[in-house]
Amino acid sequence: MQRSELQHYLNELLQVDRIRDYCPNGLQVEGRQSIRKIVTGVTASQALIDAAIAQGADAIFVHHGYFWKSEPAVITGMKKRRIQALLRADINLFGYHLPLDVHPELGNNAQLAQLFGWPKPEPLSSVEPTGVVMGCTLPQPVTSQKLGEHIGRCLKRPLTVRIDSSQPISRIAWCTGGGQGYIDHAAVAGFDAFLSGEISEQTTHSAQEQGLAYFAAGHHATERYGIRALGEHLAEEFGLEHVFIDIENPA
Repeated sequence: MQRSELQHYLNELLQVDRIRDYCPNGLQVEGRQSIRKIVTGVTASQALIDAAIAQGADAIFVHHGYFWKSEPAVITGMKKRRIQALLRADINLFGYHLPLDVHPELGNNAQLAQLFGWPKPEPLSSVEPTGVVMGCTLPQPVTSQKLGEHIGRCLKRPLTVRIDSSQPISRIAWCTGGGQGYIDHAAVAGFDAFLSGEISEQTTHSAQEQGLAYFAAGHHATERYGIRALGEHLAEEFGLEHVFIDIENPA
């Protein structure tokens, strides 16, 4: 299919124009017009680019792309080598950050709930954009130890941090990736536990002083599932060949 057709479809699907973000969402580096094979991955690292070239991909789709507001504008060093590789191979790079986090079906938060078997996730109304933090009531109360073990099994990696609670967990809220700052919203909303990818120094105090169980499960680990689901959706919708490549990252 044509690149412009695919870009238009994704802009509508992910409501790109309605969500303020820290980076451009959509086509970030232009390659060939015709797209038949796509590669998805979490971050547009050199390793992912090299793997996509080896796969013969026409386009790469990532959650963490380029041109963040806080990064230097110059194209030198590591950034130059990555972009040069894309241009030489004539591969398109698409990046979708917050729009992919919050999508109610394909988003990172929604996909994580599906992975864990958490029913009927709902967005926290106190946080924008809608869907950046989700919460649910578990099928039955569970201890923080048992819930932590379940999360680790599903992600196929040990938790970075687990802060236990003496009370059974009935309601949990979560935000994938670097969402640890939303823990106080979860506490105010009456949740028993909170999960994010990363942890900050103050997260421990927030959890302990507000009586929340807390789980840090890895930034990369919690954000593998949205971009893979997006690739699978595009393959089914348009008959594209899709390969998800998981570049190992312990963070």
